[in-house]
Amino acid sequence: MDQTIIRDLLIRGIIGVNDSERTHTQDILVNITIYTDASTAGQSDNIEDCVNYRTVTKKVMAHAETAHRFTVEALAEDIAKICLAEKNARGVRVRVEKPGAVRFTRSVGIEITRGEV
Repeated sequence: MDQTIIRDLLIRGIIGVNDSERTHTQDILVNITIYTDASTAGQSDNIEDCVNYRTVTKKVMAHAETAHRFTVEALAEDIAKICLAEKNARGVRVRVEKPGAVRFTRSVGIEITRGEV
């Protein structure tokens, strides 16, 4: 299956369970792979036949900046639903990470897969 990829989307938002995490925005790193059939778009050269990564990115950013989720798991589920609502999206893999959240790590997070892959 074909893939539309959004790599290393850096968002500032409220995520976490600690008091400081609930009052100060922090970096949230998002990676998305949307599974699709891009053959029609490849033939037509028409954006309407594509999974529009610009539109998806804007929707994901708007949501993550305002969702104020407690867990990366919940935010990943939200993002997966946003992606699967897009025309031509058959499946999605979403990775949500919190850079620097745990000492001695670059980041911690979760990766989920939903729909057809």
